Amino acid sequence: MADRPHPAPLGRQLTRQFFARSVHKVAPDLIGATLLVNGVGGVIVEVEAYHQTEPAAHSYNGPTPRTMVMFGPPGFLYVYRSYGIHWCMNFVCEEEGSASAVLIRALEPTHGIAAMRRRRGVGDERALCSGPGKLCEAMAISDKHNGRALDAPPIAIYARTEKKDVISGVRIGITKAADLPWRYGLKGSRFLSKPFPASAHS
Repeated sequence: MADRPHPAPLGRQLTRQFFARSVHKVAPDLIGATLLVNGVGGVIVEVEAYHQTEPAAHSYNGPTPRTMVMFGPPGFLYVYRSYGIHWCMNFVCEEEGSASAVLIRALEPTHGIAAMRRRRGVGDERALCSGPGKLCEAMAISDKHNGRALDAPPIAIYARTEKKDVISGVRIGITKAADLPWRYGLKGSRFLSKPFPASAHS
């Protein structure tokens, strides 16, 4: 199948200043934004917020060589390996030293879909970016991108052009601070990594 001929118009490109706010404001505001890496990507439909003050965050026990970028200024990419298998991408938020970040969990593919299919080895658009490891594979994200600025090539993030119906719920696949409702998603999206429960609220 060919790429979609006319993706939706892009909004203004976000700068690092966008991320210099509470992680709990940035995370829902990212739903509906378009993330591209070397021109490949799509609309962000699911994210999770993490903050140094809670034990599910990698930064909880203080800086390490792996997490140093989280303790730096906002607007940079933090990439880590999950379970020794998948890369995961996070956007560093808040002031330097806060060590908070937004995990990008799922995208609706809109740009470079043919490249995504080759990289993932799957044809179903819904399966291309429906999870943090999947979307990194589809977009060829790895540790070489760790510490890269979110407003400079090869990364570009464009603001959503209209208000979205954002819902929230508990985060996925964690055992610590598992009751915090810090997962945000686009209501009704078929590209989520996992549906939100019926009790999820806007």
